[in-house]
Amino acid sequence: MKPHLTGPTTPRLLHRAMTPDDAPTFFALNSNPEVMRYTGEPPLESVEQARRAIIEYPDFTTHGYGRWGCFLRETGRLIGFCGLKHLDDLGEVDLGYRFLPEHWGRGYATEAGAATLAFGFETLELPRIIALVLPDNAASIRVLEKLGLRFVGKERCEGLDAFRYEIDRSDHSPV
Repeated sequence: MKPHLTGPTTPRLLHRAMTPDDAPTFFALNSNPEVMRYTGEPPLESVEQARRAIIEYPDFTTHGYGRWGCFLRETGRLIGFCGLKHLDDLGEVDLGYRFLPEHWGRGYATEAGAATLAFGFETLELPRIIALVLPDNAASIRVLEKLGLRFVGKERCEGLDAFRYEIDRSDHSPV
């Protein structure tokens, strides 16, 4: 499968695979306690660790898709990421997003998520996309519901109890 290193363009965002030059912002995102609070992942410890994570990110070559960096169209500034990830342990494709706190509450997660769902259903022709969210992450739950995903139950993933949301291609309509 040909890797999709660029993703959809939205009115305010460009989506593309991150490069080592994006490591300082990727580190700022993934070392921020507010951001990492609902991820279940340990924070990054250095820009070098962020650079290695970007270089070693296997999803685009393994599955042809992954989490793209979200860049403001006006400035080219990286403000977070959004995309799809194949969850090998569940045999599902997960929608995920993360943004720097100064960009929260502006609709970027909904905008990027809607474009990513459309890409997954229209380009990749996926039958279903899920999202796993920690129960206390009310803001992310609101985004998933705006995007048309429905709560289907609880899921144990990577040692955490999460809520599972999903949407089938037949139920998808652009936001």
